[in-house]
Amino acid sequence: SNPNSLMLSRVVSSCGLRRSGAAARCVRFLSSTTGATMASEKVYESVSNYYGKVLSSSKDLKTSACTTASRPPPEVIEALKLVPDPIKDRYYGCGTPLPSGIQGLDLLDLGSGSGRDCYVAAALVGQDGSVTGVDMTEEQLEVATKHVPDYMDKLGHKGEPNLAFKKGFIEFLGDAGVARESMDLVISNCVINLSPNKELVLQGVYDALREGGELFFSDVYCDRRLPQHVREHDVMLGECLGGALYVEDFKRICQKVGFTDPRMLSVEPIIVTDPELQGLCGNAKFYSITYRCFKIASLETLCEDYGQVAWYKGTIPNQANAYALDDHHIFETGKPMLVCGNTASMVGETWLKPHFEVQGDRSTHFGLFDCSPVPSSGAATATEPAAAGGGGCC
Repeated sequence: SNPNSLMLSRVVSSCGLRRSGAAARCVRFLSSTTGATMASEKVYESVSNYYGKVLSSSKDLKTSACTTASRPPPEVIEALKLVPDPIKDRYYGCGTPLPSGIQGLDLLDLGSGSGRDCYVAAALVGQDGSVTGVDMTEEQLEVATKHVPDYMDKLGHKGEPNLAFKKGFIEFLGDAGVARESMDLVISNCVINLSPNKELVLQGVYDALREGGELFFSDVYCDRRLPQHVREHDVMLGECLGGALYVEDFKRICQKVGFTDPRMLSVEPIIVTDPELQGLCGNAKFYSITYRCFKIASLETLCEDYGQVAWYKGTIPNQANAYALDDHHIFETGKPMLVCGNTASMVGETWLKPHFEVQGDRSTHFGLFDCSPVPSSGAATATEPAAAGGGGCC
């Protein structure tokens, strides 16, 4: 037998995956790429150990990568007041990947950890929606599941809980019990960077989403490709820096799996305070970025002009005056905005549709649409990754 497969089997077992189908699929996948086998095995083992045993709370972190700097929306702040302290103490997110106005949606959280975002989301989607968290770490899942009954009582939810947690790898959502085209919204908070195969994760998310669904997530990115010894460093991996994707490589993967036009919503620089890690990082710059990736069959690789106009109704909670689709599409309530075909589809063919009006169709084409950020609000700086121009909204 293959010794690498045997080691990988032990890693799968240590992560708590007992279902033979999921375990076998994981071993087959990781063993199929000989050069990457040991590296992948190291990633799973390192991450499981770091988040399950090394970190006892967010106070143990050595960088700002796995913490949230920006203030969450008002409805998230209110929902957080009801979340049990043990859940919040083991929160290691790098953003707030929860859009407003998600009542009634079916939501999936990748790498849900102790479940903080899932608990908040359960309050926001209400009893007509559902929230599912997937994580591979036994210690985190024990914390997450322990408090669900009491939390449902706090929310006043009757009957079946709208919150559930599943054990599994985010690369193999089907094996974790997530059906194809079963989700309206997928979120993830500083987790996808921890995966040894990010393309497989994004492809699985795309498959799990219904048409018009969205991947709305925060993660860590880098302004360059990192050398191998940095990517495999235990603490760099655990702190979400070792697995950080070069931002342009992320866009390439998105387009390959079907997320044709990824949109950046926000970006914040990450501060590395540990002297050893500073030496490893060198001149590389890291960012916490929130992206929106829609599953819409009609999206094009560039922003095209069809003479369409869209306006926001002001109906999303706590966003009565304006709505930010991304970092350079800010819709003022009631004000018509000329938009590209992709933007028209994002607000008119997704879960956002009830909150927008779109005028026009794609019957007449007027050429390339200049969707690049305006200098006064979206120009790249020395501390921010550059946005694409020349007809690209991402």
